[in-house]
Amino acid sequence: MSNAAVVCSHESAGGHAAARPRPATFRALGASDPPATITLDGETFRRVEILKHDSWAATAVYRSATRTAKCKFNRTQRIGPVPMRWLGRALAARERWFMDRLAGIEGTPVSLGDIRVGGDEVTTAIAHEWIEGHALAEGEHVDDWFFPQLEAILDEVHRRGVAHVDLHKRENILVDDNGRPCLIDYQISFGIPTTSPLARTLLGGVLRLLQRCDDYHLLKHRVKHRSDQVGLSLSDMQRLRPWWIRAHRCVAIPFRTFRRRLLTTLGIRSKSGHAFSEAFPEVAHRRAA
Repeated sequence: MSNAAVVCSHESAGGHAAARPRPATFRALGASDPPATITLDGETFRRVEILKHDSWAATAVYRSATRTAKCKFNRTQRIGPVPMRWLGRALAARERWFMDRLAGIEGTPVSLGDIRVGGDEVTTAIAHEWIEGHALAEGEHVDDWFFPQLEAILDEVHRRGVAHVDLHKRENILVDDNGRPCLIDYQISFGIPTTSPLARTLLGGVLRLLQRCDDYHLLKHRVKHRSDQVGLSLSDMQRLRPWWIRAHRCVAIPFRTFRRRLLTTLGIRSKSGHAFSEAFPEVAHRRAA
């Protein structure tokens, strides 16, 4: 089974032929692409596919003689006169911190350490082992044990003082080639350092609230894919939706609409505003065989 970026060939009769590539300002690496060759733990990896290149990061698949890696190169492209490499370093360090914090949890990404290009460390990038499989597809029927296993993964993530935060996105749940669940993408996750009692006191309530959001979104996915296991409907989930998620939607939905309209106005997306209508999609859709 192959993990690959899939470009929807036609959104309508005209497809997305009218869309043009993103200007450099709207690409994390500007006019550049992820490097063709990198080094991980002294081993040479060559790029085999670019999955995604949006405003925040460029993500690519690399392969060595023995392993496959997924590498994310965070933003370095300036915005006008404003340098942004500092943001790329901060995003990479943050996600690396979460991978280290969650190390050893089966079903989470395994860090591959520092990325080097030409002998120099790339401080704006992270790498982890490639997981063979596909994103949980809309309407996909999974095995009876899939969601209990996913719930156990999330429970352990929570036990280590981390909230995933982005679990409402179905593409962050992978189904590996053996049908097992994996929980990926901790770029916007929230966690509290275990060595800081003050942080736990001040931010413990925020962490618990975000973890409850994770639980809600996991239950919603389960209702969509295995409603027979929970005895709830999507209408029930709407009634159960916590007030803080309703409040977030009041901000997030208008922002998403504005962003889509901006990209459409700039000619980067077609009239629908969907990511797959870009000349090079912003979202890495994974293909299931």
